[in-house]
Amino acid sequence: MTNPTPETQEQSVDTSKSEKKKTVKNKTITRGPGRRAQQARRQFLRTVALATGVTSISLLGFMPIPSDAKRQKLRPPGALLEDDYLSSCIKCGQCVQVCPVNAVKLADIDSGYGLGTAYIDAREQACDFSCDGLQCVLACPTGSLTHTLDYTHDTRMGFAVLDKPKICLAVAGQGFKGIARGAEYNGVLRYEEIDRWNPIQLKDHPYDVEICDLCVQACPIEQRYNQCKDGKYPSGDKNQCPPERAIGLELIEEKNGVRHMKPVIYDGCVGCGVCEMICPTAEPAIIIDYNKLTKRPLSEQYLIKAKKGGHS
Repeated sequence: MTNPTPETQEQSVDTSKSEKKKTVKNKTITRGPGRRAQQARRQFLRTVALATGVTSISLLGFMPIPSDAKRQKLRPPGALLEDDYLSSCIKCGQCVQVCPVNAVKLADIDSGYGLGTAYIDAREQACDFSCDGLQCVLACPTGSLTHTLDYTHDTRMGFAVLDKPKICLAVAGQGFKGIARGAEYNGVLRYEEIDRWNPIQLKDHPYDVEICDLCVQACPIEQRYNQCKDGKYPSGDKNQCPPERAIGLELIEEKNGVRHMKPVIYDGCVGCGVCEMICPTAEPAIIIDYNKLTKRPLSEQYLIKAKKGGHS
């Protein structure tokens, strides 16, 4: 074998370096993500983390809200101001279990803040005070539904509003005959003349009136006011008598001279939602504004109890 000369070795080294350069030049180099890709990835991860955190917080019902937060839903009788209510309600469901008409529900995940807190969908099933004793208030372990509340007329759930007068049957001068919400509707109400204690389904109690006044007839505050006016005190207790009417039909004369009947809401309204529930039109002409309350003062009994240390 011929030994390589120094000149041959130098050529070999140069050739080797050249081949390495070619190899490096032709080799596919896998680089890390570019700056834009890295930024996009970081943004994605931040979004995922934020979404996870918000979801977790929402599930617990602790998403921040303004201190002057308005009610997002109709709350059960005795509910504290919205921020106090949401921070004190422990989502135990005791109020749901004791409601005789199954009006109280717990907010689902699509409700956002306040998941698991109690609310009422008046159109689906209103609170008609069938229990008389405000069982939801008695069952609440934290006072989110204030224990100061003893009488239905001291409830402050909201206030009825004639939201769509153009579709109101009374305003149109029309009567109503038949089932208030149709045969498919399963809502229930208590009818004093049928059963003092056990609510029945609306579809089992048809109406026949010349001018529609179902909202007036069904109002539990109005019913109790009229009973007391006739000297029939609930359970013989005069303190249970509402001091003012809640709703009535009045003859209204418009600016154009047209006269018609119209539901008028009085300061005795507590926002129970029965009027919204029973309104027979496809959309309710009357609804509950749960951020509006009566200006009528609370009863002396309520104020005395609150002063002694009850929740206000």
